[in-house]
Amino acid sequence: ALRSLLLAEVPPLILNITGPETISVRALALRFGELMGREPIFEGSEADTALLSNAQLAHKLFGYPKVALETIIGWVAEWVMAGGPVWDKPTKFQVRDGRF
Repeated sequence: ALRSLLLAEVPPLILNITGPETISVRALALRFGELMGREPIFEGSEADTALLSNAQLAHKLFGYPKVALETIIGWVAEWVMAGGPVWDKPTKFQVRDGRF
């Protein structure tokens, strides 16, 4: 975050901050379910199109992520199972028009 201050400008530079992997919300939920010994419950169904985030520019500016997605998933699963605090805010994953 601090390194990004050097890029502050008007109009703002838009960067997608994500890892290089492509993973669906369903696949992620299923993986959490495996790690937590629970069966995820899904509402609704996926759309025919997927919303993807391309973080190539962020990787070029700040370097490639040093922590693998599977490691982060494991950390989050451990945090949740240990009763770590959560913000309990809606993800709005169902929103398709960018208006959250």
